[in-house]
Amino acid sequence: MAKVFRNGRSMIVIVLMLMLMIGYFYHISNRDTSQTTQAESEKSTSVVASVLLRNLERNYPSTPKEVIKYYAELNQVLYSEEYSEVEFRALASKMRLLFDEELVANQSDEEYQEGLKDEIESFRKNNWVISSFATSASTDVERFSQDGFEFARLYCTFTIRQSGSYGSTQEVFLLRKASDGHWKIYGWQLVKD
Repeated sequence: MAKVFRNGRSMIVIVLMLMLMIGYFYHISNRDTSQTTQAESEKSTSVVASVLLRNLERNYPSTPKEVIKYYAELNQVLYSEEYSEVEFRALASKMRLLFDEELVANQSDEEYQEGLKDEIESFRKNNWVISSFATSASTDVERFSQDGFEFARLYCTFTIRQSGSYGSTQEVFLLRKASDGHWKIYGWQLVKD
C-alpha cells in the first residue's frame, strides 16, 4: 500500500508540474505586448536623448575620426529610431553643426530638413535600418594641405539591415579644419564598387 501511495503522490506532483508549465507558456504567449512596446519606446528615447545630450560647444569631437563617428551616430538615430518632430529638428541641427560653413551655406535649415525627411522616408519605406557603422582606423585617415587649408579624408562603412538580410555601403568623407581648430565635414560621396 505504501508503494501505491508513493506512486500516486508522484503522479500528482507530475500532473501539477505539467499544469504549471502549460500555464506559464500560456501566460508567455498571451502576455500584454504593450509592456514590450513601452520598453522598446523607452530604449529608443534613451538612444535619441544620449545623442542629443552632447554639447558641441564644450565637447566638440577632437579628431576627424571622432567627427565622423558622431555624424554616423546621428545618422543611425535619424534613420533607424523613433523620435518626435522636436527631436528631429534637434538632431538635424546637431548634424549641421558638424558641417563646414561652405556646406551649410548651400541650403537653408528648412531646405536641409525637408531633404533629410525625404531621404529618411524613402529609407524607411524600403524597411532599411542602420544596424552598425565603422569608421577608418586613425592610422588610415589621410591628411593633406591644399589652398591654405588642412584636410582629412576617411571612410565610414554603414551596415544596413533589411528584413533579416544585411548589406553595407561605404562613404568617403572630406573634412576641413576650421579657423577655430575644429574639423568640419566639407563633403562626402558614396564609394562605388
